[in-house]
Amino acid sequence: MTPSGVSGRLVEFVGALRLKGVRAGTSETVDAAAIMKVLGLTHREQLREGLAAALVRRGGQRDIFDATFDIHFPLGVGHREASRRSHESSVAHLRAALAEALAQGDSQTIGQIAGMAVDTLGQVSEGGSTANGFSAYQALSVVAPQTLIAEAMRLMETQATFADRIARDEVRSRVEQFRRAVAMEARRRTAEVRGRDRVTKHAIRTSTDQIDFLSADQKQLDELRRMVQPLSRKLATRLAARRRRNNRGSIDIRRTVRRSLGTGGVPMSPIYQKRRPARPELVLLCDVSGSVAGFASFTMLLVQALHQQFNRVRVFAFINAMDEVTELLDATELHGSRLGDRIAAHAIITKWHTSSDYGEAFGDFAEHHLDALNPRSAVLILGDARNNNQDLNLGALHEIIGRSRHVYWLNPEHSSRWGLGDSEALAYAEVISMHECCNIDQLSTFITTLLPA
Repeated sequence: MTPSGVSGRLVEFVGALRLKGVRAGTSETVDAAAIMKVLGLTHREQLREGLAAALVRRGGQRDIFDATFDIHFPLGVGHREASRRSHESSVAHLRAALAEALAQGDSQTIGQIAGMAVDTLGQVSEGGSTANGFSAYQALSVVAPQTLIAEAMRLMETQATFADRIARDEVRSRVEQFRRAVAMEARRRTAEVRGRDRVTKHAIRTSTDQIDFLSADQKQLDELRRMVQPLSRKLATRLAARRRRNNRGSIDIRRTVRRSLGTGGVPMSPIYQKRRPARPELVLLCDVSGSVAGFASFTMLLVQALHQQFNRVRVFAFINAMDEVTELLDATELHGSRLGDRIAAHAIITKWHTSSDYGEAFGDFAEHHLDALNPRSAVLILGDARNNNQDLNLGALHEIIGRSRHVYWLNPEHSSRWGLGDSEALAYAEVISMHECCNIDQLSTFITTLLPA
């Protein structure tokens, strides 16, 4: 049975965090319950920090935690007291009160005005009658707090002696505080109307490592690129530890028996043969067409950051023609957002058309670049396998597989879409190991568990 009361609210809260990519398990939930028992519910901000200490284990997830906490443990229910008294306040009065609060730095008043703005200006409806929630964007568009900076500065001249630049920066930070308060209030009020689960699902962003490569916008892609270096250091540590574990060979029977003579013939301390494993050579074949360019660029940059974990890394890019782009990745001054443009300008990745053609690209690689492969090579093919109804050229793919030690296909599309439309993922999966790789979490799991180390 689903628990009720405070414990039920905590379980629901943890479930919402997990939905957004925050890995909070049973032990973390038990810790959070113990923290709630000690701290109680009197001091909300103290409770917030206590639960965050128990449930947030990764950097970059605190914003997600705070937004989810505000929905499941709201500051209040229904209208704020100030909102009820000022429900008929005009926009002009709201703006005047906000300018004064910004000048004075009164956080409590700023929060009250945010509640008033959401109540009076943020309510949205469909069909003109039924309330469907509250919009922070709608309220902020009417109040326009960014236009009150000059007015707040004028009011501050009679109340403070700060230098203009310092005072202006302070007002800007208070405007951002007001924006956050409006967003929080809109989510809280909408959750009362539509339900906490629905608002959590649609109004709170997903953790960065759960963002789908194919649906990421430019801002999210930039955020993903900023994760390349810290993620590469973490994955390098895991690969090195895995390599150390795998370096132990099989038992040396002769030397083990000889050592056991000192313990009456009992092999108390077995001796292992020394292995001299060579680091694998990694070859990437990357579809850089528009649909999967973000996934390919991120993976190329990540692998380049991990190049010390491999004997050699060679990268090839294609749309319907294959060309090596390793030197482009070696340029240390290269910024990730320019990688696609750099490849398009300096590599031959298309022929007479600009649509993805995996069969043509595989044939091009088999004809001109097969010498890049050897029995120690691990090949990663990056792409969604959408072949625009062209020939699959499985013969060329078999040649690539035959010359390599391992060949894997990383597909950024969800497996439920494989084989739909012009996708040839299921056909290719019959001859090559294909893995769903939609986000950073799945990519990291593949690198640390399946990639030869």
